[in-house]
Amino acid sequence: MEHTTKNGTRYPTKGILLSEELYEYVLETSVYPREPEPLKELRDVTSSHPWASMGTAPDAGQLMAMLLKLVKAKKTIEVGVFTGYSLLLTALSIPDDGKITAIDVSQESYEIGLPIIKKAGVEHKIDFIESQALPVLDKLLEDNENEGSFDFAFVDADKVNYSNYHERLIKLVKIGGIIAYDNTLWYGTVAMPEEMVLEELKPGRESVIKLNKMLAVDSRVMISHASIGDGITICMRVH
Repeated sequence: MEHTTKNGTRYPTKGILLSEELYEYVLETSVYPREPEPLKELRDVTSSHPWASMGTAPDAGQLMAMLLKLVKAKKTIEVGVFTGYSLLLTALSIPDDGKITAIDVSQESYEIGLPIIKKAGVEHKIDFIESQALPVLDKLLEDNENEGSFDFAFVDADKVNYSNYHERLIKLVKIGGIIAYDNTLWYGTVAMPEEMVLEELKPGRESVIKLNKMLAVDSRVMISHASIGDGITICMRVH
């Protein structure tokens, strides 16, 4: 299963099931029929983007929506926004007075999905910050009241900093709260011999392997590593 970008590069697709047909079965049977119309619209708009594969996989999004409801999330952080699929999903899932701190280096990408976010009536829940994420997270931690105050965090950003994000988010998310990391199977390359991995995927592969090993022994969280989309690791803070 591969995905070809507009520049001709062929990557494995995000679904890591044994065949494209099986992944499409999951999407068509269980995901798309329940996908809210604004999310469908945003996914369609994103599909023509040269880096469309950076968007959150809709089956991973479905799991996120359930987690947000299970923890009754009201205050969340999103590290990495792109065109806003997971951001819109979160905004649709939390209460009307909920708040999302959304961080991304590209205002331009965010603005692709912004008209759909506005039309859905949830823009007021979003505090979008155009920035590298680490300075924003460090700034949040300067205020002691922010520690343990967030219900949910979602990370889909530069893989090289995943471990750094974790050390900050574990302080910001409350005990019983969730941190979800996307792309933790990195196109399936985590299980490939290094010589078989495309050069442009190798830095991300190394960083994701480092994160996976770290989370496996982190006693501060319970984890579930799910083979949904491109892999999503769910961490619940336990102390």
